Amino acid sequence: MVKKVGAYLPGVFEEVVDIVDAVILTEKKALHLRATKTFRDSQGIVRKTGEEWLVTMADTEAHIPDVYEEMLGITDITTLNSCQYCVVCDPIGVDGKPQLGQKKVIKGEISFFLQPGEWLKDGIQDIYVLSEEDGLLLRAVRPIEDKNEDDEDILRKPGDRWLIRGPLEYIPPAEVEVMEQRHSIPLAENEGLYVRDIKTGKIRAVIGHSYMLSQDEELWEKHLPGHVEDLLTTGRDPLLDRSKDSSDKGVVLPRDKTRAVSYRVPHNAAVQVYDYKERKSRVVFGPELVLLGPDEQFTVLSLSGGRPKRPHTRRSLCLLLGPDFCTDIITIETADHARLQLQLAYNWHFEIPSAAEATRLFSVPDFIGDACKTLASRIRGAVAAVTFDDFHKNSNRLICAAVFGFDGEGTLRHSLRFAPNGLVISSVDIQSVEPVDQRTRDALQRSVQLAIEITTNSQEAAARHEAERLEQEARSRLERQKILDQAEAERARKELLELEALSTAVESTGAAKAEAQSRAEAARIEGEGAVLQAKLKAQATAIETESELLRLAQAREQELRFAKEQANLDVTRAEALAAVEVKKFEAVIKSLGPSTIRDIAVAGPEMQVKILQGLGIQSTLITDGSSPINLFTAAGGLLGILPKPSET
Repeated sequence: MVKKVGAYLPGVFEEVVDIVDAVILTEKKALHLRATKTFRDSQGIVRKTGEEWLVTMADTEAHIPDVYEEMLGITDITTLNSCQYCVVCDPIGVDGKPQLGQKKVIKGEISFFLQPGEWLKDGIQDIYVLSEEDGLLLRAVRPIEDKNEDDEDILRKPGDRWLIRGPLEYIPPAEVEVMEQRHSIPLAENEGLYVRDIKTGKIRAVIGHSYMLSQDEELWEKHLPGHVEDLLTTGRDPLLDRSKDSSDKGVVLPRDKTRAVSYRVPHNAAVQVYDYKERKSRVVFGPELVLLGPDEQFTVLSLSGGRPKRPHTRRSLCLLLGPDFCTDIITIETADHARLQLQLAYNWHFEIPSAAEATRLFSVPDFIGDACKTLASRIRGAVAAVTFDDFHKNSNRLICAAVFGFDGEGTLRHSLRFAPNGLVISSVDIQSVEPVDQRTRDALQRSVQLAIEITTNSQEAAARHEAERLEQEARSRLERQKILDQAEAERARKELLELEALSTAVESTGAAKAEAQSRAEAARIEGEGAVLQAKLKAQATAIETESELLRLAQAREQELRFAKEQANLDVTRAEALAAVEVKKFEAVIKSLGPSTIRDIAVAGPEMQVKILQGLGIQSTLITDGSSPINLFTAAGGLLGILPKPSET
């Protein structure tokens, strides 16, 4: 490699292999080189074969790769601001050798070049800025000395976990691994979380306040049965949507399984919650919000529905306490084997027990199905003992007696109570009775039509007689009303004529009076207008005269002010010009100096003296012939006698 400036002539046994251009380095670029053979570089450092290094602007501004240097590329500078840091893996040590397996944390603000073999773990990262509601879950991967919350020194062993809280800025050392950034979870009074201790495995519920997980805690997901999840996520109102089938999911809302399971118990309803850990159950009456603990589950009611009733038609978490109703269709058979289909409606409600016996409400899971089956069996037994004609005449009394029964005195009861769960049937309504057999249905229809026809004819005859009677009464009232109307019309005509005469007189008198008043008022207004007009003209003339005088006075004043200001400006300008001239002359004199001025003044005579001295003339007299010569003093000058100071 020849690096001398100028022309080079290769020798006889030399061959020019390549002409290499220098690489220009900047503050943001570095040259990555590798040695192909052991040699000593331009800086006097011994480079071994395969060794890699960087050449930066601090070493040289332009670098020409040597014979045994291989250029691998250009390395860009790495810049960190004040809010960034990075982790350098396999850093170069003080001896210039890579420390394999080591890590080094570099915090900004700084700019540096990554040496060959170094690499950044996860690139450039932002500093963790934690607020009061934030925290970092850390784990030690190597032994490290740290300080706890009380600012005491503590030794962290590999695998130790701890949590730091804000507000602070945190840069994790190389010995620490950031496992998770946690935030304080805000919770209202009716919200909660399930938290599990990873050391003991204990699960607890945090309700009603903001909470941040500690280093030994994690969120726990509470899994519910599929049908309970469906009832919670559909968001249906049990009061409004009770007629819908349970297969209709509605709008499915996703549930966060780490949040405490909540259910809003509607008004006049109850929900049973069973704790599998304590082996106890509790009943919550609405309106109330139920929050499940980690080991609690809802008691699900599987109710019958439809007409006729079918079991397990719909599920519900809450038990409606009523009063409410349910309908059912049952088939009965009379003693004469007439099969009928009844549609019945039952009104029911629950007796509210004491707090100690509240679980009795949920002792019968399908209270609707059980109650309808019981009532249907009673009605079938009672109807089977009577004929169709008796049932048709006394159906209501017969069914009520079958449902409610009689007391000891033979009086019909008003309600039926089921002892296991306190369900009370308060009334029974027969909505329809239809024969199942077609022949029975036709015979019943003919008898009903005949009864309807007889009733219709009797009602028509009664209505006809009533209409004739009302017509006669209406005619008499009409004649009497006509006579009264004629008399009233004559009285009104008389009053009209009197009012017309009176109005004519008033009109004539008012017209004459109004005309006279209007003429007088017009004359008065005209006179007042003339006087007002004269006053306004005089005021206008005075105002014009005053405004003209004021305008002239202001104009004269402005002219005098303008002349005065102009004179002041001229004086100021003249003074400024004089000051400038004086400063200019002083500056010129100051720049020339006294010695220069003296030299300028004596330059002419001295030059003449030097010229005469050069000619060798001792004295001479030169004149242009037009000026007289003082020969008395000239002779002295020729002789070299200088005049006295008094004579000069």
